[in-house]
Amino acid sequence: MQPFEFRQGTAPLLVSMPHVGLHIPDELAAGMTGLALSLSDTDWHIDRLYDFLGELGASVIAATHSRYVVDLNRPPDGASLYPGQATTGLCPDRTFDGEPLYRDGAAPDEAEIARRVARYWRPYHAQIASELERIRDSHGFALLWDAHSIRSEVPRLFDGRLPDFNLGTADGAACDGGLAGRVMAVAEAAPGYGAVLNGRFKGGYITRHYGDPARGIHAIQLELSQRTYMEEAPPFSFDEPLAQGVRPVIRGMLDVMLDWAESGK
Repeated sequence: MQPFEFRQGTAPLLVSMPHVGLHIPDELAAGMTGLALSLSDTDWHIDRLYDFLGELGASVIAATHSRYVVDLNRPPDGASLYPGQATTGLCPDRTFDGEPLYRDGAAPDEAEIARRVARYWRPYHAQIASELERIRDSHGFALLWDAHSIRSEVPRLFDGRLPDFNLGTADGAACDGGLAGRVMAVAEAAPGYGAVLNGRFKGGYITRHYGDPARGIHAIQLELSQRTYMEEAPPFSFDEPLAQGVRPVIRGMLDVMLDWAESGK
């Protein structure tokens, strides 16, 4: 199985879904715990939630393999994105709740981590880099939206309940401030939802690495609370009535991005 699926669009927008993958190769699954194989920390159903991307003409890249194989939103050297705070690594050995993912002695060593980076991580990032350059060459700029979701309550990672829309621009380094403000305004105006910009989640490696406003590449990460569109406990079912409420808000944020860029800011 290839490490990602990719569809090229016509708009100056690339949407990345690095944590939507569900596949774990058999040889890796053999060393994992039963809890790991439940894939509880997946960004469940993000591809279904964003079912309108074809109408926008967006390019889309979506991981096929689980984040438990390798986390595509972490630096390839495994450096922490949030020093001093609890997080998960490049090839995580624990769940968000701190439970072990591997049976005793089966966690990946340095050689195995390097193999996974070469097999899964580098192809995904090569495609992002290539597509952003193609878009920028064609349109004079490029927009990158990194699509994520997470349980609304994960005590090991953050206190209390997470806001519904958690937008991140690496504290403004990855995206023009005016654009980020307009996107945030859409989220804030949505009745019944809460939103924050550069709160607990400021954007992972993808947002931080590729966002380069000086070169005309603007990146935003959305970490969406899963309570807005699905059942947060097993079997992690998609809830279409809930999704019908939040989906137009996400689309509205992407519409604002495209309008901002195509109107010359």
